[in-house]
Amino acid sequence: MIGVVVPAHNEEACLPACLDALLRAARHPALKGEDVRIVVVLDDCHDGSAEIVMARPVTGLRIAARNVGVARAHGAAHLLAAGARWLAFTDADSVADERWLADQLSLACDAVCGCVTVDDWSAHPAAVRLRYLAHYQHRDDHRHVHGANLGVSARAYTVAGGFSGLALGEDVALVEALLAQGVEVKWSALPRVVTSARKVGRAAGGFADFVAGLADGDGRADAVA
Repeated sequence: MIGVVVPAHNEEACLPACLDALLRAARHPALKGEDVRIVVVLDDCHDGSAEIVMARPVTGLRIAARNVGVARAHGAAHLLAAGARWLAFTDADSVADERWLADQLSLACDAVCGCVTVDDWSAHPAAVRLRYLAHYQHRDDHRHVHGANLGVSARAYTVAGGFSGLALGEDVALVEALLAQGVEVKWSALPRVVTSARKVGRAAGGFADFVAGLADGDGRADAVA
């Protein structure tokens, strides 16, 4: 079984597109009918996120941590207990390609770090997009880590100790733990995810704040995560 984890905090505006895309990816013929279970971790949601989840064939788990690392870990633990052999992670403001899961698995490794494409720069000055594209490496052997486009085998995830309860940088910490354990990580542009460049994110210091910092020329290439 393949498991997908989506942490969400008040994401009613983005969740429909995110989940509908994941359901398409789960039905891709390259998966040969393997069971795919999608888990949305509703972290202290007070909007209509839960209703959106209930209207689709996905599982909703409620927590009140307001912590993305805890949310990802909670979803992963649920799926591992159900027998998942592969864990894929994305974000509620992101839309995975229909081949996303198939492409992760096709790389035949224990962990995949994928790239992201920003869907809409209209909320930002033109200079922000140019500064972002000037350093972003959308190619194989990049070194970006995105919680919105990450996959790992159940074995490797367990060996590395899983996600820690970090409110920021939980994805980077997991990849560092994987590398420390000698896990083969592929840095690939093949699995595709489109993500948001919204001005107000859900985690302080996260991708939205990084993009906002580019408006002042403060963003750094190594801050993309």
